[in-house]
Amino acid sequence: MTLKTLDSCSLVITGIFASFLLVACQPSEEVGGSDMPVSDTSSMDASVAMPSEAITTFTTEHLASKSSFYIGGEYVGDPPVMGGQMYVDVWEPNNITQPYPIVLFHGNGQTGVGWQQTPDGRPGWAYYLLEQGYVLYMVDYPARGRSAYLPGGVHGDLGIRTAAQLQTIWTNVDEMGDFPLNDNHTQWPGEGKPGDPVFDEFIKTQVQFAGQSTTLARHAAIELLQEIGPVILLTHSQGGGVGFGVTDGAPGLVKALITVEPGVPQIGRVSTSQVSYTGAPANAWGPVNYPLTYDPAVSDPSELNTYLEEEADRSGEVPCWLQEEPAKQLVNFLDVPILSISADGTYHRVFDACIPKWLNQAGAQTDFFRLEEVGISGNGHMMQLELNSDDIIEFIHEWIREKVE
Repeated sequence: MTLKTLDSCSLVITGIFASFLLVACQPSEEVGGSDMPVSDTSSMDASVAMPSEAITTFTTEHLASKSSFYIGGEYVGDPPVMGGQMYVDVWEPNNITQPYPIVLFHGNGQTGVGWQQTPDGRPGWAYYLLEQGYVLYMVDYPARGRSAYLPGGVHGDLGIRTAAQLQTIWTNVDEMGDFPLNDNHTQWPGEGKPGDPVFDEFIKTQVQFAGQSTTLARHAAIELLQEIGPVILLTHSQGGGVGFGVTDGAPGLVKALITVEPGVPQIGRVSTSQVSYTGAPANAWGPVNYPLTYDPAVSDPSELNTYLEEEADRSGEVPCWLQEEPAKQLVNFLDVPILSISADGTYHRVFDACIPKWLNQAGAQTDFFRLEEVGISGNGHMMQLELNSDDIIEFIHEWIREKVE
C-alpha cells in the first residue's frame, strides 16, 4: 500500500512539473511567436577558447573532408627503422567539378604548408583550387617537414637557408639582389627583412633539406600516382625536378604538368649575377640529373649530342643548351601538356626559357610564359606567397581548363 501511495504521488508531481515546463517553454510575446528561440551568441564571441586575433584562420566552406597519410617508405638499418616515406595532406571539395586531382610538389626548404597560407595571413593557392573543385594532394618530401629524416648519412647532409640568403634571392632583392631584374620585384608583402613581421613569419616556415630528399620523393610520388590514378602535377622550383621524374616514371598517369620556375637549366650551371655559364656541369640528362626515357634510347648522358645557342632570346637571359638534330625524344612526355611560367622580378629569369626549349625539341608540348606578357608583373621566385598570388593561380587554372580534357 505504501508503494501504491508513493506511485500516485509521483505521477501527480511529474504531471505538475511537466505542465510547468511546457508553459515555461512557450515563446514570449517579445519574439512575436517565432518558432525558433533567439540565442545569445555574445558569450560565444567572447569565449576564451577561440583563437586570438594574432592567429589567422580561414573558412572551410568549400572543404567537404580532409585527411593525411604516408606513402612509400621501407625498413632500413639494423635495428630496422622506417625511412623514405612521404607525408600527404588530402583535401576534398564540397563539389568535385574537375576531372583530375592536383598533386603539389614544393620547392627546396619548403613543405606543403606553403600552398595553404601566405606569411601575411591570406589563404594560399590550395584554397583557390579547392573552390574551383579540385581534389588536392599536398606533400612534404621524405626527410623534410612531417616526413622522417634518418640521421647517420642515410638521407644525406642537412642544409638550411640563412636570413641573408632568403633576402638576397626572394624577399628583399631590390636592396640585396644581384641579378638583372631585381628592381622589378614589388609584390613581396612587407619589407622582406628581419624584424618585419611578414618576413619573421616566413622564415619560421623554412625547414632543413637533405641531399636524398627529392630522389626519395620521386619514388614515393610514383607510388602515390599508382594508388590514386591520373593527376595534374603543380610544381614549384625544386619540385619541378620531381615532377619531370614522375611524369617519366608514371607514363599515362600525368595529364598535365605545371612548372613554376623549375630547378636549374640543362647541361650547365649559370651565374645569375653574371648572366653566364660557370663551366660547372648540371642536369646532364636534360631537365634533370638522373636518367629519363629517350627514343632512341640513352644509356649515358654523353649520348645526348648538344650545342649552345649563339645568343639568348632576350637581354638578361642566357642562351640555351639544346640537342643536335635529330633530337632524341622524351617519349613519356609526348602527350602531356606542360605549362612553364617565369616572373619578371626573379633571378630564375636568367635561365627559365631553357628547359621549355629542351622539352619542346624533345617532342613535348610546353607553353612558356613570361608573366608580364599576360599582365602579371612584379613577382619574384616565391610568387605563390606574394600580394598578387591569386592572379597567378587563376592564370594557371584557366590554362588547365583550356588544355586538359
